[in-house]
Amino acid sequence: MGGGGSVLRVCADHRGGINWLSLSPDGQRLLTGSEDGTARLWSTADGQCCALLQGHESYVTFCQLEDEAAFTCSADCTIRRWDVLTGQCLQVYRGHTSIVNRILVANNQLFSSSYDRTARVWNVDEGQMCQEFRGHRNCVLTLAYSAPWDLPGAPCMEEAVAGGLLVTGSTDGTAKVWQVASGCCHQTLRGHTGAVLCLVLDTPGHTAFTGSTDATIRAWDILSGEQLRVFREHQGSVICLELVNRLVYSGSADRTVKCWLADTGEHVRTFTAHRRSVSALKYHAGTLFTGSGDACARAFDAQSGELRRVFRGHAFIINCLQVHGQVLYTASHDGALRLWDVRGLRGAPPPTRSLSRLFSNKVGCAAAPLQPA
Repeated sequence: MGGGGSVLRVCADHRGGINWLSLSPDGQRLLTGSEDGTARLWSTADGQCCALLQGHESYVTFCQLEDEAAFTCSADCTIRRWDVLTGQCLQVYRGHTSIVNRILVANNQLFSSSYDRTARVWNVDEGQMCQEFRGHRNCVLTLAYSAPWDLPGAPCMEEAVAGGLLVTGSTDGTAKVWQVASGCCHQTLRGHTGAVLCLVLDTPGHTAFTGSTDATIRAWDILSGEQLRVFREHQGSVICLELVNRLVYSGSADRTVKCWLADTGEHVRTFTAHRRSVSALKYHAGTLFTGSGDACARAFDAQSGELRRVFRGHAFIINCLQVHGQVLYTASHDGALRLWDVRGLRGAPPPTRSLSRLFSNKVGCAAAPLQPA
């Protein structure tokens, strides 16, 4: 069994659970969105909070961090864009009529999904809605986007995919593929017998993988709508998915993570040890990190399935994970962002500097001494 993980810092500034955690593309900042109605920006250099984003009138459901702007969505039915240097709100996107569940910034467009049964696309700079995608019979949960240059250039498809394709998953048991330019539904992916909770896209193969409360994962051709294969080994809802190196990792309410060959659906291995549902997944440099309802994060050797380390300290479910450099970041419903030392998981060379000194105690956060793993 794996040893215990060393906590470098505990950041407990939020006054409510943290629902999501996003890392900027350049790796310099983290963004957390919370039940307390605020978002916070954090420096990955020293773990300090560098901006408080206030303005939402209800809890923040999700967030995405870009290099120059932060995006948040909320149960107040709005989306906001923020300046990452000043923390100033730059834009409010209004139009949804219920909780906004997810947002996705891609190709200079902002996509959103909501309990109002719609998905929408917005002009990032002007805040205007460009297109509404209406057709789901229940809440739209999850989103993925395939840019036009990732799609085939056949003459019969050129017009349909000119603006790319948006894939949405819903509690109505379907996923839908939408033509972004026209707003038309391109395909409806039917087969699940429960809500679609998560999806990932293999853009080169124009394949979507969806996970559902029916305990299956399904692979679909997003151009033709054909169901390609069904992955049937889980005994509970599939909560999260990660696609890496032609492998699909799935986290489930059955307390396991499973690894599958994306191209065939063959079950390769199972990662056990969780005492509750697996709520979050992150693959990084040969290590699979998991977050669970048992309030622990874990590090597994992705190839062998061996449990390498357990990170204990949170009081409630871990909702999101990020890894940057030699630090694991975990965000929990207990309201804390925790930073953990992940050196030595893959036989890395001895450290050349003290991480505990780098993340030393400063106002607003509690730092813990670095202990040998």
